[in-house]
Amino acid sequence: MNIQIFGTGKCFDTKKAIRYFKERRIPYQLIDLRQKGLSKGEFNSVRQAVGGLDKLIDPDCRDQDALALIQYCSPGQRDEKVFENQQVLRTPIVRNGRRATVGYEPDVWSTWD
Repeated sequence: MNIQIFGTGKCFDTKKAIRYFKERRIPYQLIDLRQKGLSKGEFNSVRQAVGGLDKLIDPDCRDQDALALIQYCSPGQRDEKVFENQQVLRTPIVRNGRRATVGYEPDVWSTWD
């Protein structure tokens, strides 16, 4: 397994995901979204794996102005606006190759081999 956890240090669900993989001694790589963020390829891969852009967006994010801007963009511009404003993403984003989850999903992670 090649686990990548994208999240922030203050996010409780990210902390729970880290604890989940630590307890099972599964190696992971933590990427802080505030410092580095997702690359364009990673963003597209995660979006496709989780079933679309709407599942990536956190309606309760702190940056409500960016969220409002994204919601009123045309569908063609939404992908680019979310990529530019990654603070509106739900965390943690956990990737294992081409598979990915958004949020705390231990039931899904337990099926990954």
